Amino acid sequence: MKGPFPGMEGRVLPGFVDLQVNGGYGHDFTADPASIWIVAGHLLRHGVTAFLPTIISSPPEVAEAAFAVLAEPPPGWVGARPLGLHVEGPAISQVRRGVHPAEALTEPSIAWADRLLTAGPPAMVTLAPELAGAEAVARRLADAGVKVAIGHTDASAAQAETAFGWGMTHATHLFNAMSGLHHRTPGAAAAVLAHDSVTVGLIADGVHVSDVMLRLAWKALGPQRLALVSDAMAAAGMGEGCFRLGPAVATAAEGAVRDSEGRLAGSMALMDGVIRVMARATGCTLADLAAMASTTPAAIVGHSPDPGDAVLVDDQMAVVSTALAGEIAYRRDAS
Repeated sequence: MKGPFPGMEGRVLPGFVDLQVNGGYGHDFTADPASIWIVAGHLLRHGVTAFLPTIISSPPEVAEAAFAVLAEPPPGWVGARPLGLHVEGPAISQVRRGVHPAEALTEPSIAWADRLLTAGPPAMVTLAPELAGAEAVARRLADAGVKVAIGHTDASAAQAETAFGWGMTHATHLFNAMSGLHHRTPGAAAAVLAHDSVTVGLIADGVHVSDVMLRLAWKALGPQRLALVSDAMAAAGMGEGCFRLGPAVATAAEGAVRDSEGRLAGSMALMDGVIRVMARATGCTLADLAAMASTTPAAIVGHSPDPGDAVLVDDQMAVVSTALAGEIAYRRDAS
């Protein structure tokens, strides 16, 4: 086979781009931002060549620490490329916070936005538009080139539609932790599906979103607006046990991660597993998968991938090899 995988059998896809990685392989980015580079190395075995490390609701010092980590790659480091920081919260809904710590949540403020912009800026910020001050913050971030996402929100469809006009052009983990699809009182998810251009992240891990809703999103949005995300947390790549997501402790068992109250706390999945679930649930084509796992998420954050960033998968969509800039960086039979 020509290209970066000579003599190897399989199907070549562009390298996967994951816009929501909270951690993995025992590491949590909110608790330990320095672990971003460790996890980035492991992501190659899952076909990921670029990603957004994500921190959940926390004091601004955590984001500042993560920006400092991202500014200095370790010498000789090889791994998936961080494309910036995804700051998920703390300007989110108490009602839809999930496992985000209640004590960390705040109202959005220009002072908070400016602090992020000065330290970063972040690549993406997720906030709830129904909160007081959200419009000014969304406009400030969008004007600075940040991808502003609606998420962890109890907004009505009308509130969400208004927010799209402020520059909120993306939705974080569609359906999860947001008001939904009721036929008389539609919420944010309905507004996203009805919009012409808002993009979404979708956790296709077989747990967060049912197969029928995966198919609905795929049919309503198409592969040019839908980015598959893992929402991976520290349990990803590790198996069952107790793991952190920020200050929360959650248990990974039977393919899901839940806190003591039964709330989902991120995902055990990584992108190779996500594409398999999406293919099975929707019957989408390989070209659709390539868009949803690679080119669409890259376009959402303005990333121009190297043409040599590629992943070779077998007939079961398992990763055989991953290349960065045309050079093999991971090979299954050599690990």
